[in-house]
Amino acid sequence: MKNINSKGLFDEAIRLEKLTNQGDPLVILKQTINWEQFRPILDSVLKKEAKGPGGREPFDYIMMFKILILQRYYNLSDDRTEFQILDRMTFMRFLDLELSDKVPDSKTIWLFKEILTKANAVEKLFEKFHDELEKHGYIGNEGKIIDASFVEVPRQRNSREENKEIKGGNVPEDWQENPHKLSQKDIDAKWTKKNNVTFYGYKDHVKTDKKSKFIDKYKVTDASVHDSQPLDEILEAKDADQPLNADSAYTGEDQEKTIEDKKMINCVNEKGYRNKPLTEKQIAKNKEKSRIRARVEHVFGFIENSMNGSFIRTIGIARATATIGLMNLTYNMFRLLQLQKIGCTR
Repeated sequence: MKNINSKGLFDEAIRLEKLTNQGDPLVILKQTINWEQFRPILDSVLKKEAKGPGGREPFDYIMMFKILILQRYYNLSDDRTEFQILDRMTFMRFLDLELSDKVPDSKTIWLFKEILTKANAVEKLFEKFHDELEKHGYIGNEGKIIDASFVEVPRQRNSREENKEIKGGNVPEDWQENPHKLSQKDIDAKWTKKNNVTFYGYKDHVKTDKKSKFIDKYKVTDASVHDSQPLDEILEAKDADQPLNADSAYTGEDQEKTIEDKKMINCVNEKGYRNKPLTEKQIAKNKEKSRIRARVEHVFGFIENSMNGSFIRTIGIARATATIGLMNLTYNMFRLLQLQKIGCTR
């Protein structure tokens, strides 16, 4: 008679096979991505942090990096990430963990991410994956699209006087005297309003490859920065001779000069003014341009719907930049899965 508390040898394998047949995306992600390509970057950053002889052996860096990708795909806090790894067989399989293996706790996950943040390593990881995509012909380089999206953070409960000081670039005096309170306050995030909707946090400015919809480059700012302001930083010399599509927020003398200096073909939607409305010809051209520009909405739509929204739980622009960079990298990984699934040629 079988002990009801015992587990059959093949029970776990059968359960995982059923989960695979149900369409577990982590199976394909694990198999598709060459995770070892990231190890040299992780080693160069994290080995500097290694302690002397003795102490607990650190968790594998690739496994820890994959945990950060899980966090961004499912939009989980550090505590929820630890719980879900312990609870979900699909997470354990993705991380190559057995039931008897030790699972990193939330503090370990936080510390790993903090080290990468302070070393500006996330941008290097993003660029490494982008270079591989370009190397294998996944980046079309037949046109670029620029756009920006809000990334919100938990709203601060500050007094009117405190908000006034923060807006003026100062830290309230009583916060400076209370380091614990200051560590919980985000003085980099900003309020802004768009279409009568209020946002608090940051902006993810992205340049997307028109053909493949991969994110080429990104810049993180506070939410109050105008969409067009980081244009010069996002456009690169290698974008020369390619058409650039964007909405009318990217019009203006400064923007036109930047596009011209980068030797790109200006396909930005034209803007009408109170005493100078658009002509029918301009409206028709805008409509045609918008069909191309709308491709960037796929990026933000995937992040919002498939990655459980562009809301992050960080404090300060340095951490926000790292987390949003991981979000963009995670999007690119899943975009690769989508292209391979529909059989796009390289």
